[in-house]
Amino acid sequence: MANQNFVYDEADFRNSAAKTGNFLKKFGGFIVAAIIALIIIFDSTYQVNEQEQAVLVTLGKPQSVTDSGLHFKIPIIQRVIKVDTTIHGFGIGYDVATNITNSNESLMITSDYNFVNVDFFVEYKVIDPVKAVYASRDPEMILKNIAQSSIRTVVASYDVDSVLTTGKTEIQAAIKQLVVSKLDAQDLGIALVNMTIQDSEPPTAAVMEAFKAVETAKQGKETALNNANKYKNEKLPEAEANADGVIKIAEAAKEKRIYEATAHVAIFNAMYEEFVKNPRVTKLRMFYETMEDVLPDLKVIIVGTDGVETVLPLDSFMDQSTSSAE
Repeated sequence: MANQNFVYDEADFRNSAAKTGNFLKKFGGFIVAAIIALIIIFDSTYQVNEQEQAVLVTLGKPQSVTDSGLHFKIPIIQRVIKVDTTIHGFGIGYDVATNITNSNESLMITSDYNFVNVDFFVEYKVIDPVKAVYASRDPEMILKNIAQSSIRTVVASYDVDSVLTTGKTEIQAAIKQLVVSKLDAQDLGIALVNMTIQDSEPPTAAVMEAFKAVETAKQGKETALNNANKYKNEKLPEAEANADGVIKIAEAAKEKRIYEATAHVAIFNAMYEEFVKNPRVTKLRMFYETMEDVLPDLKVIIVGTDGVETVLPLDSFMDQSTSSAE
């Protein structure tokens, strides 16, 4: 009896297992189908933000996606690589996070064989997401190597005084131009935005103090020049006005002398014409008029041959001469 029960129980177990297997087969396929459907639904769209671009890869072929917003793709067949297009930066000669100097990068030699520590900050951004992803494994490292090479090349062509004081702007521009040309040749899909000198100083404290003294003296020179230019700008208009006044007075005196000389010439010519006509009478009239000028109150009495006395002055010969000249 016990054997019959055991056989019955084993058969019943087998029936139950068969039913369970059939159930799993039916609903297992449904579950798999649901999972696949969810994958298709959630993997068929992707979002590109404002500060991003994307690379859509279809069976190994990349395509740039530059428009922000919601986009569709074919699940499994297509995949998306997003690229940040905001401006990125890194330091050369120091650690940006800790601000600790890296002498292996910052120590350089100038054209006059002096050592200086120069720190730079480099800014760049992605302009071609496909090239930024596929052209190189680490485009930022390549840019850093290009920047370091260009910095050393340019700094080595300037003297130490230019690197530390007066030539920073010119050096920055030269380095940036050299980096841009080399970066364009590499075609990495990134572009240099800016490159600035953060700090430049001698490697020792004593030399640093000496250069600070030189810089202070140069600033004092600039201040003195500015003050001198200010004084010049204040006094120059006044001096020009005074000079203009003197010139005008001289011009007026010149015109006056010209008019006086012209009048004297006219008087002389008139007197000469009268002298030619009658030299004796002209001499007498000139004598009488001269006496009137010297002795204005003097009356001249001319005694004629007939005993008649004539009282002068006569009409001014000079007035007549002037009238005839006019």
